[in-house]
Amino acid sequence: MAPSFTPPAYALTLSQSRPLRYGVFFYLYVMQGIPSGFYLTALANYFTAEGVSPDRVGSFIAIIGLPWAFQFIWGPLIDRFQHSPLGRRKPWVVGSQLMTVLASCSLLAVRNPVADIGLLGWLFCARSVFAAIQDASVDAMAITVIPDDERGRVNAFMRAGFLIGTGIGAAVFAVLLRRYGFHGAALAQVGCLLTGVLLMLFIRERPGDQLFPSWTRRSSQRPPKPVVRQAEQPDYTFRWLITELFRGLLSRQSILLFGAILMAYTSVSLFARAYNHHLIDNLGWKDEDLSVLTGTYGMVVATMIALTGGYLADRVGARRLLVLMVFMVALYLLGFNLLSAQWIQRPLAQTGLVALYFMDPAISAAAMPVLMAICRKGVEGSQFTTYMAFVNLCDIAGTFLAGNALLHLAAPTIGLGAGLLAAGAATILLLTIRRAGSR
Repeated sequence: MAPSFTPPAYALTLSQSRPLRYGVFFYLYVMQGIPSGFYLTALANYFTAEGVSPDRVGSFIAIIGLPWAFQFIWGPLIDRFQHSPLGRRKPWVVGSQLMTVLASCSLLAVRNPVADIGLLGWLFCARSVFAAIQDASVDAMAITVIPDDERGRVNAFMRAGFLIGTGIGAAVFAVLLRRYGFHGAALAQVGCLLTGVLLMLFIRERPGDQLFPSWTRRSSQRPPKPVVRQAEQPDYTFRWLITELFRGLLSRQSILLFGAILMAYTSVSLFARAYNHHLIDNLGWKDEDLSVLTGTYGMVVATMIALTGGYLADRVGARRLLVLMVFMVALYLLGFNLLSAQWIQRPLAQTGLVALYFMDPAISAAAMPVLMAICRKGVEGSQFTTYMAFVNLCDIAGTFLAGNALLHLAAPTIGLGAGLLAAGAATILLLTIRRAGSR
């Protein structure tokens, strides 16, 4: 009797390959970070250099961020409709990626970004609708395929990817804006995002998932349908999903931990926009030089911290690390802003700028595993997506608040306020975690 033939496993299957998980989620977050660096740093600094008032820049950023405020809507939809032959989350990821690319093409309709800043903001807002769905679906995919003992490190890779993408969006696109104009930069963004779509077409979540819709291939070529237990693909109702989601979000532990994490992220974003404006408007820095420094040295430091922090989160405990990191953010913001009279010395100003990009990954490396751990069973994707939506909104909120505050306050004053906000966040985290540990 001839031995039975077992076809080789498909190599690009997320649930079966640790290196693939690290690489794919890293790259997907790079693709999310590029547009963020483009509009939050490169375009914001460009508008500042062109004489656009800080409140108008803040409003531009706020308009782009509107869809992220409603990102919690997508989590239950993604959790409810997850029974595709292509995989539980892949159809959402690829579909939203493709719509993001198409929506980004609409940016090419803007002739003069400074004169048409309002129109540009709303076009970016339309793109953000699909980007928010993409972010939600990628997070839902991550939380279902990443094993518990990898969460710290994979989250570090994800955040590092986002920061590298943000660095590329800041540095490379700042140069493209000045060398090839807004159309050249917008077209380059479309090309970058399209690569993410092409990558995901050839990725499977689990063994047996189809690569392409059945109508694109002959039936004889279809892979066998995976045998999946009901527990792996539950069929929840919307009512149950919404109820459980709000139970998770409104628990005392969630409110305290997540509220403090949001305070920490907002403090960093608040000072970053105020400081960038101060360097350009008060100290005469060129917007291109500032964006390039942010996207090179700042990005390298941020990536190193994110990767190191992910390892430490798995080794020493994410909660303990989170408290330490937020206290360090508070000390930096308070100490550096007390030295504001010395910012005129360019080496000190550059060091402070690069150090500023240490803060976000330092928080993220510990905060993401903490947030994953408090998600309720059955709505993990929805709850974590909601958390990430508000984390993403912190960049928007900080920029908007800083833009309006700069009309009345100097950057060092805003920075000291941000430091006090971070100190409050660290105190809340310490007390909450100690109380939870004493039970």
